[in-house]
Amino acid sequence: MSLLNWLDHLDKILFVLIQHDSDNAILDKIMPVLREPLTWIPLYAFMLYYSFRQGRNKTWPFIVLTLLTFAITDTVTAQLLKPMFGRLRPCHDPELQSYLRGLVDCGGLYSMPSNHAANHFGLAAFWYFSIREMNGKKWHWLWLWAAAICYAQIYVGKHYPFDILAGAITGCLTALGTFRLFVYWEHRQRTRPPFFTRTALKDEALL
Repeated sequence: MSLLNWLDHLDKILFVLIQHDSDNAILDKIMPVLREPLTWIPLYAFMLYYSFRQGRNKTWPFIVLTLLTFAITDTVTAQLLKPMFGRLRPCHDPELQSYLRGLVDCGGLYSMPSNHAANHFGLAAFWYFSIREMNGKKWHWLWLWAAAICYAQIYVGKHYPFDILAGAITGCLTALGTFRLFVYWEHRQRTRPPFFTRTALKDEALL
Protein backbone atom coordinates (compact mmCIF):
# COMPACT_ATOMS: atom_id res chain seq x y z
CA MET A 1 0.00 0.00 0.00
CA SER A 2 1.42 3.39 -1.01
CA LEU A 3 1.69 6.27 1.46
CA LEU A 4 -1.20 8.16 -0.15
CA ASN A 5 -3.43 5.09 -0.05
CA TRP A 6 -2.50 4.49 3.57
CA LEU A 7 -3.32 8.11 4.47
CA ASP A 8 -6.64 7.87 2.63
CA HIS A 9 -7.45 4.66 4.49
CA LEU A 10 -6.54 6.27 7.83
CA ASP A 11 -8.65 9.30 6.98
CA LYS A 12 -11.70 7.12 6.34
CA ILE A 13 -11.17 5.22 9.59
CA LEU A 14 -11.09 8.50 11.53
CA PHE A 15 -14.15 9.73 9.65
CA VAL A 16 -16.18 6.63 10.52
CA LEU A 17 -15.01 6.84 14.14
CA ILE A 18 -16.29 10.43 14.47
CA GLN A 19 -19.33 10.38 12.19
CA HIS A 20 -20.70 6.91 12.88
CA ASP A 21 -19.17 5.30 15.95
CA SER A 22 -19.32 8.42 18.15
CA ASP A 23 -22.97 9.22 17.46
CA ASN A 24 -24.92 10.86 20.25
CA ALA A 25 -28.55 12.00 20.33
CA ILE A 26 -27.67 15.40 21.82
CA LEU A 27 -24.77 16.04 19.45
CA ASP A 28 -26.99 15.05 16.53
CA LYS A 29 -29.03 18.18 17.28
CA ILE A 30 -26.17 20.50 18.25
CA MET A 31 -23.64 19.83 15.48
CA PRO A 32 -25.83 20.76 12.49
CA VAL A 33 -26.61 24.09 14.19
CA LEU A 34 -22.97 24.68 15.12
CA ARG A 35 -21.86 24.62 11.47
CA GLU A 36 -24.57 26.99 10.22
CA PRO A 37 -23.33 30.53 9.35
CA LEU A 38 -26.50 32.16 10.75
CA THR A 39 -25.69 30.73 14.17
CA TRP A 40 -22.68 33.03 14.44
CA ILE A 41 -24.27 36.34 13.42
CA PRO A 42 -24.08 37.57 17.06
CA LEU A 43 -20.35 36.82 17.09
CA TYR A 44 -19.78 38.71 13.83
CA ALA A 45 -21.80 41.64 15.18
CA PHE A 46 -19.68 41.61 18.34
CA MET A 47 -16.44 41.62 16.32
CA LEU A 48 -17.75 44.59 14.31
CA TYR A 49 -18.65 46.43 17.51
CA TYR A 50 -15.29 45.57 19.07
CA SER A 51 -13.41 46.88 16.04
CA PHE A 52 -15.21 50.25 16.26
CA ARG A 53 -14.15 50.49 19.90
CA GLN A 54 -10.50 50.40 18.81
CA GLY A 55 -10.56 53.72 16.95
CA ARG A 56 -11.00 54.65 13.30
CA ASN A 57 -7.38 54.02 12.33
CA LYS A 58 -7.76 50.39 13.38
CA THR A 59 -11.41 49.79 12.53
CA TRP A 60 -11.31 50.07 8.76
CA PRO A 61 -8.16 47.98 8.24
CA PHE A 62 -9.67 45.34 10.53
CA ILE A 63 -13.02 45.23 8.71
CA VAL A 64 -11.64 45.39 5.17
CA LEU A 65 -9.00 42.73 5.79
CA THR A 66 -11.47 40.48 7.58
CA LEU A 67 -13.60 40.53 4.43
CA LEU A 68 -10.52 40.03 2.25
CA THR A 69 -9.41 37.03 4.32
CA PHE A 70 -12.81 35.39 3.92
CA ALA A 71 -12.96 36.18 0.20
CA ILE A 72 -9.53 34.65 -0.45
CA THR A 73 -10.06 31.48 1.58
CA ASP A 74 -13.53 30.85 0.17
CA THR A 75 -12.54 31.48 -3.44
CA VAL A 76 -9.24 29.61 -3.37
CA THR A 77 -10.69 26.49 -1.77
CA ALA A 78 -13.90 26.34 -3.81
CA GLN A 79 -12.66 27.48 -7.20
CA LEU A 80 -9.04 26.31 -7.25
CA LEU A 81 -8.12 23.63 -4.72
CA LYS A 82 -11.25 21.47 -4.70
CA PRO A 83 -11.30 20.94 -8.50
CA MET A 84 -7.52 20.43 -8.45
CA PHE A 85 -7.60 17.65 -5.80
CA GLY A 86 -10.92 16.23 -7.04
CA ARG A 87 -11.56 14.25 -3.87
CA LEU A 88 -15.16 13.12 -3.49
CA ARG A 89 -17.16 14.00 -0.41
CA PRO A 90 -17.85 11.11 1.96
CA CYS A 91 -21.51 11.13 0.89
CA HIS A 92 -20.42 10.50 -2.72
CA ASP A 93 -18.04 7.66 -1.79
CA PRO A 94 -19.66 4.23 -2.40
CA GLU A 95 -17.49 2.64 0.30
CA LEU A 96 -19.04 4.78 3.03
CA GLN A 97 -22.73 4.70 2.21
CA SER A 98 -23.54 2.22 4.95
CA TYR A 99 -21.88 4.47 7.58
CA LEU A 100 -23.52 7.79 6.72
CA ARG A 101 -26.35 8.94 8.95
CA GLY A 102 -27.80 11.74 6.82
CA LEU A 103 -27.73 14.53 9.40
CA VAL A 104 -27.45 17.21 6.69
CA ASP A 105 -27.65 17.43 2.92
CA CYS A 106 -24.67 16.12 0.99
CA GLY A 107 -23.60 19.37 -0.68
CA GLY A 108 -21.13 19.71 -3.56
CA LEU A 109 -19.15 16.95 -5.19
CA TYR A 110 -15.66 17.65 -3.84
CA SER A 111 -14.42 17.91 -0.27
CA MET A 112 -10.66 18.66 -0.19
CA PRO A 113 -10.02 21.12 1.37
CA SER A 114 -12.96 22.13 3.54
CA ASN A 115 -14.33 25.62 2.87
CA HIS A 116 -15.68 25.80 6.41
CA ALA A 117 -12.24 25.01 7.83
CA ALA A 118 -10.42 27.47 5.57
CA ASN A 119 -12.90 30.27 6.21
CA HIS A 120 -13.22 29.89 9.95
CA PHE A 121 -9.57 29.21 10.68
CA GLY A 122 -8.73 32.11 8.38
CA LEU A 123 -10.99 34.41 10.38
CA ALA A 124 -9.84 33.01 13.73
CA ALA A 125 -6.17 33.45 12.85
CA PHE A 126 -6.59 36.94 11.41
CA TRP A 127 -8.67 38.11 14.38
CA TYR A 128 -6.32 36.53 16.91
CA PHE A 129 -3.14 38.09 15.52
CA SER A 130 -4.75 41.46 14.72
CA ILE A 131 -6.30 41.85 18.17
CA ARG A 132 -3.02 40.85 19.77
CA GLU A 133 -1.31 43.50 17.64
CA MET A 134 -3.87 46.18 18.53
CA ASN A 135 -4.02 45.80 22.29
CA GLY A 136 -2.02 42.76 23.38
CA LYS A 137 -5.08 40.60 24.14
CA LYS A 138 -4.76 36.90 23.30
CA TRP A 139 -8.17 35.50 22.46
CA HIS A 140 -7.33 31.80 22.47
CA TRP A 141 -11.03 30.93 22.37
CA LEU A 142 -11.06 31.88 18.69
CA TRP A 143 -9.08 28.72 17.90
CA LEU A 144 -11.58 26.63 19.87
CA TRP A 145 -14.45 28.28 17.99
CA ALA A 146 -12.98 27.38 14.60
CA ALA A 147 -12.08 23.86 15.75
CA ALA A 148 -15.61 23.22 17.06
CA ILE A 149 -17.14 24.20 13.72
CA CYS A 150 -14.67 21.97 11.89
CA TYR A 151 -15.40 19.02 14.17
CA ALA A 152 -19.08 19.55 13.41
CA GLN A 153 -18.31 19.27 9.70
CA ILE A 154 -16.87 15.80 10.25
CA TYR A 155 -19.60 14.77 12.67
CA VAL A 156 -22.42 15.57 10.24
CA GLY A 157 -20.62 13.72 7.44
CA LYS A 158 -19.57 16.59 5.19
CA HIS A 159 -15.79 16.16 5.37
CA TYR A 160 -12.94 13.82 6.17
CA PRO A 161 -10.53 14.89 8.94
CA PHE A 162 -7.73 15.53 6.45
CA ASP A 163 -10.06 17.84 4.48
CA ILE A 164 -10.36 19.86 7.67
CA LEU A 165 -6.60 19.87 8.22
CA ALA A 166 -5.95 21.07 4.66
CA GLY A 167 -8.59 23.77 5.02
CA ALA A 168 -7.22 24.93 8.36
CA ILE A 169 -3.71 25.24 6.91
CA THR A 170 -5.06 27.18 3.92
CA GLY A 171 -6.96 29.53 6.21
CA CYS A 172 -4.04 30.15 8.56
CA LEU A 173 -1.59 30.84 5.73
CA THR A 174 -4.05 33.29 4.17
CA ALA A 175 -4.56 35.00 7.53
CA LEU A 176 -0.84 35.41 8.07
CA GLY A 177 -0.68 37.29 4.77
CA THR A 178 -3.63 39.56 5.52
CA PHE A 179 -2.32 40.13 9.03
CA ARG A 180 0.93 41.48 7.59
CA LEU A 181 -1.17 43.85 5.48
CA PHE A 182 -3.01 44.88 8.65
CA VAL A 183 0.26 45.69 10.44
CA TYR A 184 1.48 47.71 7.44
CA TRP A 185 -1.85 49.56 7.06
CA GLU A 186 -2.14 50.33 10.76
CA HIS A 187 1.45 51.56 10.89
CA ARG A 188 0.83 53.86 7.92
CA GLN A 189 -2.31 55.23 9.57
CA ARG A 190 -0.49 55.77 12.85
CA THR A 191 2.53 57.58 11.37
CA ARG A 192 0.74 59.54 8.64
CA PRO A 193 0.23 63.23 9.55
CA PRO A 194 -3.35 64.55 9.71
CA PHE A 195 -4.80 66.03 6.52
CA PHE A 196 -4.48 69.66 7.54
CA THR A 197 -0.90 69.13 8.66
CA ARG A 198 -0.04 67.59 5.29
CA THR A 199 -1.69 70.53 3.51
CA ALA A 200 0.29 73.03 5.58
CA LEU A 201 3.54 71.21 4.84
CA LYS A 202 2.78 71.31 1.10
CA ASP A 203 2.04 75.03 1.28
CA GLU A 204 5.29 75.66 3.10
CA ALA A 205 7.17 73.67 0.48
CA LEU A 206 5.65 75.81 -2.28
CA LEU A 207 6.77 78.97 -0.51
